[in-house]
Amino acid sequence: MAAGTSSYSSIFSLKNSRPPDDTVFYSIYPDSCLSSSSAEDLHSLHLQILNYVQPLTAPYIWQHQPFSLSITPAPVPHLSGHLCFGDNLEDEWFVVHILFEISKRFPNLSIRVWDSDGEFLLIECAFHLPKWLNPETSTNRVFLRSGRLHILPPSIFQETPNLEDALRLLASQDGKDSSTSAPDAVQLHLNKKIGEYPERAYGNVHKVRVLVPVSVAWLLRHEPCLISLSVEGFYDRDIDSMKYAARMERLLPRGKQEEMVEVVVRMSRTMYAQLVQQKFQAPACYPMPERSNVAKYLEAELGMKIACGFEMMYQMRKKQGAEGKGSTWEAFRDSLERSGYFKGLLPGSNKYKTLLEKAEGYYQNSSLYSRASEVLSEPVKRIDEILALPHSADDFKSLELPPSDDDSWLYGGEDELNAALQERQKEMDFFNSKLKKKHKSKEQEEQGLASDQDVDDHDFLTSS
Repeated sequence: MAAGTSSYSSIFSLKNSRPPDDTVFYSIYPDSCLSSSSAEDLHSLHLQILNYVQPLTAPYIWQHQPFSLSITPAPVPHLSGHLCFGDNLEDEWFVVHILFEISKRFPNLSIRVWDSDGEFLLIECAFHLPKWLNPETSTNRVFLRSGRLHILPPSIFQETPNLEDALRLLASQDGKDSSTSAPDAVQLHLNKKIGEYPERAYGNVHKVRVLVPVSVAWLLRHEPCLISLSVEGFYDRDIDSMKYAARMERLLPRGKQEEMVEVVVRMSRTMYAQLVQQKFQAPACYPMPERSNVAKYLEAELGMKIACGFEMMYQMRKKQGAEGKGSTWEAFRDSLERSGYFKGLLPGSNKYKTLLEKAEGYYQNSSLYSRASEVLSEPVKRIDEILALPHSADDFKSLELPPSDDDSWLYGGEDELNAALQERQKEMDFFNSKLKKKHKSKEQEEQGLASDQDVDDHDFLTSS
């Protein structure tokens, strides 16, 4: 976050039960959800929105997971989703752009968006917000609607509104001229930020030539988005997953005899940085060219990291899927830790293991197990399906490949950072100057009142 906003970022941070870090959440409420609308209407809207955003998202490579929506029946029937953006903030702001576009295309919707920092749109506009707005007063007051940010003021709801009352008010408002529309300064600031998208998001995609095993090239030809799971597997590797990379049993079954092909891979700039900036020794079974040809070696080295990432991700997901564990299991176990379920016992002790086995039994019999198992095994199944199709190095020969994109941005990021800092400094200076003017005018007003009081006192004394 740019300098100068740290004090304001805390203003809109969530105080209790923080959601997962690096995740953006969103909820879409159709006006019809406040009436007795049918489930079919919500399903129809769901499909309409997904069809509408598909052309927007198709050219983009997401860091961890794609934009998605699901139907949430209670407490108010609506559409909701969340997206982990990790180190790639572009994902979060691209989601905001998508939500704004949805609100323009479907005007009878009210949309909420927040992350682990809370109302991050308010953090972005901190210097332009009304004074009354703070974490305690922002609950159920901040929405997107018809392409604008709406803030429900205390003149309408003195106390914190409940969600249904807030949605009813928004549904009754008249677009741009509504009493809930945020101040123009806030709208302008947000529009300036979001106006850079989708071009900025598409520009965040980096294309690079790599030398990879045929199996990896075949996977990326069918499912280019799988690159995000490969990079995640490589970047988040640990001792357990690196054992799989040492063997490369799935993606390099013939070891150094495996055929290698040159392809162009699309990934986010963050992914490219995560691959390039980490040193990683090629497994002994992996075929690497001589270092004498520097360009080819660098292509092969990047391809090796991608291949190893695929292998680690595949084997770990396969193992976790079979055990019914994964991110939801970890979250479930962490919640047990916090609640005191393990009674302070040392991990690895017999009593701890007994309690852990009971927890695993409950988890595997719960709905969490079936959902986690299905999600975790999905990429494994898809990879198996693709690799079962006939393929060979001939499928990639005689292809004209474009050159790799220039990666000077990786080493010259200071200019962009400095520009962002300067922009934020201008906002701070403008905010401070307004504050000084207010204080000065207030002092002059108080001095004027004091002078009038002196005159009155003098008149009173002389007349008596």
